Amino acid sequence: MDHEELAKVRARFDAEMREGAQPDSAQARVERVGPVVRQVIPGLGWSGVLWSDLDEDTADAAITAQVAFAAECGASEFEWKLYDYDRPADLGDRLRAAGFVPEPAETLMIGRVADLARLPLDPPEGITLRVVTDEAGVDLMMEVHARAFGTERPLIRQQMLGLLRDEPETIAAVLAMAGDTPVSAARMEMRPGTSFAGLWGGGTVPEWRGRGIYRLLVAHRARIAEELGIPYLQVDASDDSRPILERLGFCRLGATVPYLLTGLA
Repeated sequence: MDHEELAKVRARFDAEMREGAQPDSAQARVERVGPVVRQVIPGLGWSGVLWSDLDEDTADAAITAQVAFAAECGASEFEWKLYDYDRPADLGDRLRAAGFVPEPAETLMIGRVADLARLPLDPPEGITLRVVTDEAGVDLMMEVHARAFGTERPLIRQQMLGLLRDEPETIAAVLAMAGDTPVSAARMEMRPGTSFAGLWGGGTVPEWRGRGIYRLLVAHRARIAEELGIPYLQVDASDDSRPILERLGFCRLGATVPYLLTGLA
């Protein structure tokens, strides 16, 4: 994509997925409060700021208001999802001063589904794909995440179970299996009427990396998106996945940093 096309895609992404965001589960609600759009869901769901339109004069008051809201909303943690093109330029510094703690930066990447759906779907020797539709499959995905990333993901487990139960049309989850052993897992989330499907959770256990499984799971999800008429895939890429995605044809739109308030409930 050239610079002009990337600018148009970024504007579309901000309009649909941030300012005009839809709740990511049946239990969540999205609210616009002045210059801020946020999602809230009590307990283990994702709560936080998705979009803001701030400047040097309005930023501190908006941050103070969201910190007060976070303390009362019943969420276990509250995230301000900051993009490097958000205003004001020192918004990250202001968030840190208010008690938010930054997580590692990720690269916002976009790929055309029409191109990605042409990637080969031939699995490496010994690998088969298993579509996840139930709790047993989700638990296998959590097993992969623990081995691939070294962390437990109870929030993601709860979110996936809720989507499979309440809105199965909005999620596509898949495992790569070596016999009966799960070695890689990934999911795609889609909100009705939007131009972007989000790729999340792609991870492969260490002993199976470097064999093309990550690419295979991208291609699998791209073909689902193509069947649904979704034009773009979106990824918040780690430093490990970014070079792979670039080789597959994804383009950088910006960087994003999660700023977290924890210990709220």
